[in-house]
Amino acid sequence: MKQLLLDLIPAPRPSFENFVAGRNAEALAAVRAMAAGGAAKVLYLWGAAGAGKSHCAAALAACPGWTAFPEACTTAQVVVDDVQRLDDGGQQALFNLINEHAATGGRLVATGPVAPRDLPLRRDLASRLGSGLVYQLHPLSDDEKSSALRAHARSRGFDLRDDVLQYLLRHARRDMPSLMSFLDALDHHSIETGREITVPMLKDMAQPGLGLPA
Repeated sequence: MKQLLLDLIPAPRPSFENFVAGRNAEALAAVRAMAAGGAAKVLYLWGAAGAGKSHCAAALAACPGWTAFPEACTTAQVVVDDVQRLDDGGQQALFNLINEHAATGGRLVATGPVAPRDLPLRRDLASRLGSGLVYQLHPLSDDEKSSALRAHARSRGFDLRDDVLQYLLRHARRDMPSLMSFLDALDHHSIETGREITVPMLKDMAQPGLGLPA
C-alpha cells in the first residue's frame, strides 16, 4: 500500500490566514492593520513560547515593504523577532532606528517573551518598545486547538474522530499551521487509499524523527 512520506510535507509558511487567533484576535487585527499601513508606529507582542509571536513576525516580514531587522537596517517598516536576543550593538542600532522612525514616520513591530518593562535590555530601548501598542499573546488551549481542527476537517468534508484528534494533540507538532497541514495530508491519503482516517492509519503514515512517532 502506498504510504505518504511525512518528510515531503513541509511546514507551511507562516501567514495571517493560517494563524489561529483564539484569544489573540485583537492582537492579530493590530498586526494586520500595521501591514495595511495603519497609524500605529510601534507594536510589541509578548508571550510564552508557542503563543504565535514568531508566526506573526514572519507573516508581517513577508508583506510588501516590511523587512526583518539586521543591525544595519534603515528601512521604514521593520520587524524584530525575539528582541531580547539583541547584543549591545543590536540594541544601540534598534534604539537609533526607533528614534529615526519618530522623525520619518517609520514603523516597528517587535516580539519578546516578557512585557517591555521586564526585558533584559537597556532601559531606554525597553521604554521605546513599550511606548506604542503592547499585546500579550496567549497559547491556544487544547480545547481551542480541537475546535479549530474539527472545523478544518468539516470544511474538507469529514468528521475528525475523537481518538485521532487526541493522538494528534499528543504526538504531532504542536503549532496550528503544522497540525492543519498534517490534517490536509491525512485527508489526501484517505481519499487516495480509500481508508478511513483512524489512529492505525496515522501510525502507518508515521516516519521516525518527524514529530509523529508510531
